[in-house]
Amino acid sequence: MTYVNVRNDAEMALMQSIANSGNDRPVMMVNLNYYSPEAGFPDGELYQQYMSVLENFLPVVGAKILWRHPVFGQVTGEQPLHEMLAAWYPTHQAFLDLATAPGAEENFDLRARTVEHAVIHRVSGDVYPFMPV
Repeated sequence: MTYVNVRNDAEMALMQSIANSGNDRPVMMVNLNYYSPEAGFPDGELYQQYMSVLENFLPVVGAKILWRHPVFGQVTGEQPLHEMLAAWYPTHQAFLDLATAPGAEENFDLRARTVEHAVIHRVSGDVYPFMPV
């Protein structure tokens, strides 16, 4: 089964609307990643390089990785995953600024070579992530 990374333009427009609203707020992006064979997850050189660059790149927009966890198995569904990664951003605008932030070219080049497929979910960033809602 082949999975395609498809950008959700409606979601991006909604995020831009939030960013422009004067009521922007923190946001957490939960990344469900499946890595390329070349990445060598979890110990491969390409994967390690991508994580190093990402950890140094996110603070450029005030963001940070909160946690990363390998996926050991899948009880339901058909999309295989290697890792879940949660990145916190101080605002929606900070997430949107990633594309033009200093270091973006290197980060996104490594991401394209490392991440074969990803689904990114936008969730609340102003609540501790392990606290019951």
